[in-house]
Amino acid sequence: MTTTVDASEIAKFEAMAAEWWDPNGKFKPLHMLNPCRLDYITRQIAEEFDRDLTAPRAFEGLRLLDIGCGGGLLSEPMARLGADVVGVDAAERNIPVAQTHAMQSGLEIDYRFTTAEAMADAGEQFDAVLNMEVVEHVADPLAYLTACQQLLKPGGLHICSTINRNPKSFAVAILGAEYVMRWLPKGTHDWSKFITPDELYDLIRKAGLDPVDRKGFVFNPVTWAWRLSDRDLSVNYVTASLKPA
Repeated sequence: MTTTVDASEIAKFEAMAAEWWDPNGKFKPLHMLNPCRLDYITRQIAEEFDRDLTAPRAFEGLRLLDIGCGGGLLSEPMARLGADVVGVDAAERNIPVAQTHAMQSGLEIDYRFTTAEAMADAGEQFDAVLNMEVVEHVADPLAYLTACQQLLKPGGLHICSTINRNPKSFAVAILGAEYVMRWLPKGTHDWSKFITPDELYDLIRKAGLDPVDRKGFVFNPVTWAWRLSDRDLSVNYVTASLKPA
């Protein structure tokens, strides 16, 4: 079985596994970004599958895959919205952390230590695949995105976020986050593996998906909060694409 897992990348996250749910720990940037990510994800799913986000369990009946689920920061809100959630991670130590927190939260989530490729090979199918901040850590982005496409049912929704590659992203995501703010351990990101929005759209198309939207995640150091932007994709950004029906 082929895999796009990069062992050195996985080792970084294995070392941080126990800190997933500490809002002031090594995953503080994700905790800060999470409301903005969830806003985008829930709106895209609601629009694509004609769901009312004000309704209880708005995503009831949808099967959703969260790749690189970590401790479950996205899987848990999706489960609360009623989705049937499978969370997978290639870092084995993340899974018991996620399972324990879900149990404490009274949520049923199917967490697995596995890869997108293994699940695709097994013929698993989902209405939506969340692929957030993973593609910049894999060894072969096109093979990985192709596996994501195979995991979708026809008409399924793929949401993928990553980091742009330019001087600003080096200054913000690496120098700023890892060296100045010390939000992340040094070496968490490899700037050369960052992907520009146009490159990602090209990879998504080559993987057999149709891109339909992209937005920037923009951090405001004055309000200390993230927001979505239609125009500023200079550092963090997110895309939505569909598998042809």
